[in-house]
Amino acid sequence: MPDNSKAPILNHPLEQPSAFTASHLIDSVRRTRKIPNSAIPPLCLLEFDGDLTDWLVQQGLAKPFPSWPCFHTTMFAIEFEGITCGIIPRTIGGPYTVLIAEQLAAAGVELIVGLTSAGRVSPELPLPCLVVATGAIRDEGTSFHYLPASRDVACHAPVVPLLVRELAATGWTIRCGEVWTTDAPYRETKTQLENWAAEGVLAVEMQAASLFAFGVARGVAVASIAMVSNAIDHDGQQFNSGSQEDGLRIIQACVRAFTAFRRLDSSR
Repeated sequence: MPDNSKAPILNHPLEQPSAFTASHLIDSVRRTRKIPNSAIPPLCLLEFDGDLTDWLVQQGLAKPFPSWPCFHTTMFAIEFEGITCGIIPRTIGGPYTVLIAEQLAAAGVELIVGLTSAGRVSPELPLPCLVVATGAIRDEGTSFHYLPASRDVACHAPVVPLLVRELAATGWTIRCGEVWTTDAPYRETKTQLENWAAEGVLAVEMQAASLFAFGVARGVAVASIAMVSNAIDHDGQQFNSGSQEDGLRIIQACVRAFTAFRRLDSSR
């Protein structure tokens, strides 16, 4: 029988520092592309799908942010209520999400929010709806590079209730709870969906566990909002994520929650 205790995914020297860091990469990007060392937006959203960002750019509501020092992505910025909010589109999956989150943290971001698409796990969840994740099942690989092995990881950022409050004002149905993070969306099985539903998991997505583990290990404030728009047991319209105007209202709610989070953080 194979010795699973020697599986590389479970044998990371977590106590050792990283040999290659996001700061090193940022320095290289700034030097290579002659990007000035200026501040980035304090709030940054990682948009899984990218369609909302495309629409914001087409409408002239978001513009490229030239000081973002990254080889892999373009950051766009939108202004709302005196806050510059950065948006990076198509950050799909835990590895890519954390790759960018590491660089955001090294560049001085205050809050990172993942905006992800998700499938329904709990049969009691209405479609469509928004789930503000309070924790995530670690059925992926990235989180094990940051934290010891465990079933799940919690989101510790105090911004969660603030997001719930502000998102409720958008008119969307809001739920709060645990999600299941997978690296392989086309390998979800009926048995898994039923088992996780029985344990109270609300939805399945691809980044929350990775992002939360990174946040805990690095001491960075992170959060995850899942747009739940499809389910294998749903006979109605699938992948209904609302209008682009709905997406804009969700971003505005994130900005308001961030403003409240900032006040809360400064009062400590």
